[in-house]
Amino acid sequence: MSSMDTFIYLHGFASSPQSAKAVYLSDRFQSLKIDLKTPDLNQEDFTHLTLSRQIKQIQSIFPPVPQPITLIGSSLGGLTAAWLGEYQPQVERLVLLAPAFQFLAHWLPKLGPEQVQRWQTEQYLSVYHYSAQRMLPLHYNFVTDAAQYEETKLQRSLPTLILHGQSDEVIPMQASRDFANQRPWVKLIELDSDHALANVQPEIWREIQTFCQL
Repeated sequence: MSSMDTFIYLHGFASSPQSAKAVYLSDRFQSLKIDLKTPDLNQEDFTHLTLSRQIKQIQSIFPPVPQPITLIGSSLGGLTAAWLGEYQPQVERLVLLAPAFQFLAHWLPKLGPEQVQRWQTEQYLSVYHYSAQRMLPLHYNFVTDAAQYEETKLQRSLPTLILHGQSDEVIPMQASRDFANQRPWVKLIELDSDHALANVQPEIWREIQTFCQL
């Protein structure tokens, strides 16, 4: 790692920079005198959130002078990081925490066909936002936008560390296994945890330090 490296943390779906992981990792990076940028992907408009909007938002905060960037992404933030890494040469390293690979394939069946159909018809679905601690409407464009992204196209060979809980109830561990099995540049570490990874924060930090040579 050089002193010019930029580190950016991308929080998960219906989360925020005040999430437990974001706060913990910011504190750990700060202890090493490293600034971890933690942008708010809600942009005060969760209702119109899309994967494309997240990608554009993070691109806009990349340093104007090209320098190495490490993206640390949680859940949907991890999926966003993966797509940024695919097309942005400044991104030299990815750390993905329970990344939301195959997100729609896992989430929509849980809603059920009737609720998905109603969402498509009415255009808005009430979703519990963990940071706001209340239900917020989400536009159906979230689905149509995400469906455009074919994960088989994520083929750029760049150092990637995935940390995923074996008891993940949101994105099954198998999603990360499938991703890593087809990409030899990906290192997958399976943890005894769920989607929040709350009980393994020190372990995550140790792995990040080793991977990023901090």
